[in-house]
Amino acid sequence: MPEIELRWLTEADDRLRAEIHTVVHDVVAAGGAVGYHEPPSFDRISTWLDGVLKQTRDNNAAFAAATVDGVVRAVGLWRRGSTAVFQHRAEIQQVMAHPSARGLGLGKLVVQGLVDRAREAHIEIVMLGTRGNNHGAIELYESIGFREYGRMPNAIAVGNERWDAVDMYLPLGYPEGTILNGAKPGGLGSSPRRS
Repeated sequence: MPEIELRWLTEADDRLRAEIHTVVHDVVAAGGAVGYHEPPSFDRISTWLDGVLKQTRDNNAAFAAATVDGVVRAVGLWRRGSTAVFQHRAEIQQVMAHPSARGLGLGKLVVQGLVDRAREAHIEIVMLGTRGNNHGAIELYESIGFREYGRMPNAIAVGNERWDAVDMYLPLGYPEGTILNGAKPGGLGSSPRRS
């Protein structure tokens, strides 16, 4: 049985960078829906990682790396909303497991870890997006409690193919005394109906 561990990164040495690059590169090469048309270079992933890890040190993100026998085989992250009115929510991004490590439960380990870490950071809502044909990922997210809140038909372009963009969310709880207004008229930012 392999030894599996979930690590939370704020820094990455050359070895970790190479392992993370291998995961991203090989997932994209295998057709993974993680935001790249072609396998990215080491330098591109290293630059991306620098930005994400700076956000983790500023408490605006969390980066998870799942290791199998000490080698990174899955990654994922969340980033806090960028403006004041969205600081209470975070978006889970780029969850992926190396093709050689599929079936070990790493995707679920990473996503559940990200949700737990977001809850610890007092995030109230986590969101994510996925490609409409990624049925296995959608089922995984639903098993953790995520629900679809929107679908834009054929909004993701891969070459000359188009796929639905599926948006999902999971409420993590609100601080005591929070007033949930939903779409109730009135209050700041309100405008009357025009009919």
